[in-house]
Amino acid sequence: MAYVDGYVLAVPIENKAEYIRLAEESAVVFKDHGALSVVENWADDVPDGELTSLPMAVKCEPGEVVVFSWITWPSREARDAGNKAVMEDPRMQDWDISKMPFDGKRMIYGGFSNIVAR
Repeated sequence: MAYVDGYVLAVPIENKAEYIRLAEESAVVFKDHGALSVVENWADDVPDGELTSLPMAVKCEPGEVVVFSWITWPSREARDAGNKAVMEDPRMQDWDISKMPFDGKRMIYGGFSNIVAR
């Protein structure tokens, strides 16, 4: 059964092009290490909530947009090995974490086992 890494983050609107560049480059690396697909989504209909919402979850600030994304893997084992290989990949070593086009401290992420896939 497939396995999914999901994540939600807030990206400043002014950093959209830089985020897309980063997402495209990292997608290649993830796929080279076993990911089946990498999907990145820029919010265009994500309402604010009163108790909870995606913008609240990532503490979206004025001028930021929610990004909702996932990476699909063949299995949990493939994901664990793939993520380890991605972190060791020389293409990832050049990235300066302090210069990412988003605040990684507000990113929400996790791994999920599929229970329904049609």
